[in-house]
Amino acid sequence: MSEGVDRLLQLALEKGALKYGDFTLTSGKKSTYYFDGRLLSLDPEGAYLISRSLLPVLRQAGAEAVGGPTLGADPIVASIALASYINETPIPAFIVRKEAKSHGTGKGVEGPLKVGSKVAIIDDTCTTGGSLFQAIEAAEGEGCVVVKVVAVLDRREGGGEEIRRRGYDFIALLEADPDGKIGYYYPLKENTRRFEIMKEREERAAKASK
Repeated sequence: MSEGVDRLLQLALEKGALKYGDFTLTSGKKSTYYFDGRLLSLDPEGAYLISRSLLPVLRQAGAEAVGGPTLGADPIVASIALASYINETPIPAFIVRKEAKSHGTGKGVEGPLKVGSKVAIIDDTCTTGGSLFQAIEAAEGEGCVVVKVVAVLDRREGGGEEIRRRGYDFIALLEADPDGKIGYYYPLKENTRRFEIMKEREERAAKASK
């Protein structure tokens, strides 16, 4: 399975999902790199790699449904639901709206959620954890039990730590340090943690210094 995450890391560079420069994040923070998770989750191979890597994690956690905040989680939970059906272990998906609808049923959560379900909450990126906390609150408001919280990339800027501090089981497929060095942590292999410095970034920096 670690091979899939390894390939996901490589694909992030190939598809331009990792960009280096000066960026302002949704949280308002400044950053020297930007991760566009949708370039991975909407790519056929990226969607396959993410769902393949996360299915064993969700099964191990006993998740009966998977959902997250729109827009980042939408393609991820859809690909997981499809992959789980193909693997004959169906896990339905749900989507948490930014705001409840002002018309129709007025729902804030879309999908076949049942009261008492064990659910996993997923997003493409975790910085402060705000979007994940919103989705957690929404799922719990529907009477569900959150058994796993997942990000494709944890920027390691406090969000993951706060999620764990509040008692939730949080993991990420990819992790970053403040300099934008991206690596992966594969949670099903005990103490397996591997950081990869982005060769492409180093090559650019070397060329710029000449």
